[in-house]
Amino acid sequence: MSRGTKDQGTRLKTGRGRTASSSRWLQRQLNDPYVKQARADGYRSRAAYKLAELDDRFGLLKHATRVVDLGVAPGGWSQVVRQRSPRAAVVGIDLLPTDPIPGVTLFEMDFMADEAPAALTDALGGAPDLVLSDMAANTVGHKQTDHLRTMGLVETAADFAIGTLAPGGAFVAKVLAGGTDTDLLALLKKHFTAVKHAKPPASRKDSSEWYVVATGFKARALAQEVFEDSED
Repeated sequence: MSRGTKDQGTRLKTGRGRTASSSRWLQRQLNDPYVKQARADGYRSRAAYKLAELDDRFGLLKHATRVVDLGVAPGGWSQVVRQRSPRAAVVGIDLLPTDPIPGVTLFEMDFMADEAPAALTDALGGAPDLVLSDMAANTVGHKQTDHLRTMGLVETAADFAIGTLAPGGAFVAKVLAGGTDTDLLALLKKHFTAVKHAKPPASRKDSSEWYVVATGFKARALAQEVFEDSED
């Protein structure tokens, strides 16, 4: 590049039948440094760097031995788990098909299905110490509806984590702008020693996504809750 000129980025060639929104998305993808780096590093998606950055900050994968990846497709997060914790057992689930990942057991099914939680824990061979959720509902363009639908998935993921995690385990989930709903936040604080919100650098600035990171699972709180229920 000659001195005094500015990099204009890659320009998108005109495509017949392409909508304006899809053209903007493609233009952004072509010029996204994380997309380019993902290709160079062999990651299936730029989302891999979100987990890597969260792990750098919170040390999520340092002692991970059993990991559940909810919304695994296309597999970037599981790739990072296997790279940073190569001995960890990893199980992933998604409605969408996911190409095989060495060392990862994959389920192409709906996490909301009644049989899904048992399938995941049986395949894992023990209690997970990390539950990851990058799930998000398909958007309909109505902000409040999109938020509620995604939060429904987050709540289900949180219930799964609370019901299966090993003592000291952690839960990470994607939430939309507005953060975690009050009731869910109270639930997480009851069962984890620390609950924080984070927006990793790889998450686009104009994106409404954040991540809730709950660490230090309190197994005693769960045991006490079960004991109290049995007395009713």
